[in-house]
Amino acid sequence: MHPLSSSTSASAGPATHRLRLWWRRLGRRGAAGAAAFAFALLAAAFFLAPSRDASAPSTASYPSYGHRLPTLVDLTLVAGARERGAVCLDGTPPGYHWLPGFGEGSDKWLLHLEGGSWCRNLTWCAQRKETNLGSSDHMGRRAEFVGILSDDQLQNPDFYNWNKVKVRYCDGASFSGNVEEEFQDGTPFFFRGQRIWEAVMSELLSKGLSRAKEAFLTGCSAGGLSTYINCDDFRALVPKASTDLRKKFTHCSSDMEPGQCIFPREVAKGIHTPMFILNPAYDVWQVEHVLSPEGSDPERLWQNCRLDITKCDSKQLETLQGYDRTNS
Repeated sequence: MHPLSSSTSASAGPATHRLRLWWRRLGRRGAAGAAAFAFALLAAAFFLAPSRDASAPSTASYPSYGHRLPTLVDLTLVAGARERGAVCLDGTPPGYHWLPGFGEGSDKWLLHLEGGSWCRNLTWCAQRKETNLGSSDHMGRRAEFVGILSDDQLQNPDFYNWNKVKVRYCDGASFSGNVEEEFQDGTPFFFRGQRIWEAVMSELLSKGLSRAKEAFLTGCSAGGLSTYINCDDFRALVPKASTDLRKKFTHCSSDMEPGQCIFPREVAKGIHTPMFILNPAYDVWQVEHVLSPEGSDPERLWQNCRLDITKCDSKQLETLQGYDRTNS
């Protein structure tokens, strides 16, 4: 995947500058540590002027920053979600994790949309319903907040005291669907991502988001795509944002395939909100499934490298770097 350049407006300067500083502070740690925050295919953020189951926490999944253990944040299920039809693939209510801000960060918000690919057909979606990506019944009741979601000032000096929210992903289509039930062998599927988005935002607005002086919307992978789709809508929800931002896909032409309109390169053309985009040189999904898929490695020589690039030998790293140059 081609690295994406950054783009901000003058009004986004102070906050997006903090994002750049945060990313640079990670330095080489970012290659391994990005998975803890957003080893993102796509990520977008903006500034507004005033106007696993962590119940048994494990730090093995995360890089050691030399700081204290991550804060565990409880899962909140959206109140009244079923009545509004804002449900996960299996009909369970959606959820999020909210760590309230404090001090100077009490009126500042950072929301992160969880990623996790798409389910492309009902067979895949049926499998997804049995996981945390399709049902809140399978979601961990607590999440470890690390990286840009951390409340550790040493690890996250720019955003440690902000309100931070991780919105769980369980609709299978980047928080974008809004259709009636579909059935397979009598089993219902609910593609209600847009309703989930609206229900979560409504609840957060009542908890203080409506009074935000600064707000970022971020996401990784499928959540990164959702930041494009919902970016202007999010800005329109908070103080002094113009309602004319509520426009989507007006740039799509009639000669396009309908599915093309949701691709970031097309969605971005109609976005008015300032964005700051990051794309890693070595995306974990691409390394595992494109560069060295299991089927092409019968002797399992790439097994360790595939799952953790810090375990690649010198020849594998050379191949990895060549892949990066080819795709840059």
